[in-house]
Amino acid sequence: MNKFIDFIREQGVVGLAVGFILGGAVSKVVSALVADIINPLLGLALGAAQGLKTASINIGSAQILYGDLLSVIIDFLVIALVVYYGVKLIGFDKLDKKKE
Repeated sequence: MNKFIDFIREQGVVGLAVGFILGGAVSKVVSALVADIINPLLGLALGAAQGLKTASINIGSAQILYGDLLSVIIDFLVIALVVYYGVKLIGFDKLDKKKE
């Protein structure tokens, strides 16, 4: 059993599992934060009355919808920051044992 535990620690399985679990658990909360608070505020600032997802620019007869892309990028950045600082704060970044 000790060799199995050493294998898990050396291969970084704990860090991978923690990242996967935290990412899944936090993503819904962060998505709601971005969709319900951040995007409407950015939509107001950019002049999109119905929120950021509907933000667009018209070039001739074409309509370029850039709001949804910005929304997804903001969502990703907030999730990445929350997971990164969450792992650092809890101290999970020190769980994996380096191979000697």
